[in-house]
Amino acid sequence: MTDNNSKGRAERPSFLNTQGSYPEVKAILFDMDGVLFDSMPNHAEAWVQAMKANGLKMTHRDAYMHEGRTGEGTIDIFARAQWGRASTEEERQYIYKVKSEIFNTLPYVLPMDGAREVLQAVKAMGLMRVVVTGSAQRSLLERLDHNFPGIFSAGLMVTAFDVTNGKPHPEPYLTGLQKAGISAKEAIVVENAPLGVEAAKAAGIFTVAVNTGPLPDSVLADAGADIVLPNHHALLEALPSLVARP
Repeated sequence: MTDNNSKGRAERPSFLNTQGSYPEVKAILFDMDGVLFDSMPNHAEAWVQAMKANGLKMTHRDAYMHEGRTGEGTIDIFARAQWGRASTEEERQYIYKVKSEIFNTLPYVLPMDGAREVLQAVKAMGLMRVVVTGSAQRSLLERLDHNFPGIFSAGLMVTAFDVTNGKPHPEPYLTGLQKAGISAKEAIVVENAPLGVEAAKAAGIFTVAVNTGPLPDSVLADAGADIVLPNHHALLEALPSLVARP
């Protein structure tokens, strides 16, 4: 968002006007799994089954702790720990293929409760909406358009295909800032995973953690979240003050 004196630019919505100064927040960067879609239970189950089928042990909690990391990166970490060596490219591609196939057999994933309302409010505020995900789904934009019509655009998406280093490296969020043409102080990140929080904070961005999974709030706080909220309804209520934060 921009100042009211800039010719041809939208004014800040009146309900966000506050006394004192505030940064010019122009975009909110959203993680996808566990933030926009209630997909993490399926991802966790698919990871556990795929790893077991290939001689690796992974728990559901492990899946949540590694959420946001690229699939190949996750596989390599478990291979090094349990096989005592790096995984090969062929192994990583095969295990991830098995994981994806299992995921596609699981119940259909719905949008996270309250996500539509949050996104509609962000759009009404005149803020850009950016997706930053470790997903490698090529049909991602179609899925987002189907569930959140008119909210996202192809030019404001960061996926596993756009980065070399996945979360917790800051590259995904730095790429999101670059695509939006903004600085870190002009953005807010909404995350649900500790590695995602670490990535956003390493990129220098104010980070809101919405705890939609089984991990305790302290894990997200310890990862560096500026604020931890219990759900999207709390996020919707907090949006005006977050955007107008001093």
